[in-house]
Amino acid sequence: MSKEVIFHINNMAYTITVDEEIYGDLSKYIDLERNNDVKDLLVAYLRITQEYHVFKKDVDESLEKLSRF
Repeated sequence: MSKEVIFHINNMAYTITVDEEIYGDLSKYIDLERNNDVKDLLVAYLRITQEYHVFKKDVDESLEKLSRF
């Protein structure tokens, strides 16, 4: 199911529609209830990128172990 999300960035509102699962992930990294600045967005992006990098590394290691069989 889709949900509208309003980002307040530098005192401007931006509305997007996302799946509810993605909403949970977004709210984990950025406060959707207050005005955010570019620094907050950069920090959220870096955290998500770091999480993705760790996930990718784990998947690559698992694939390497499976390829030995």
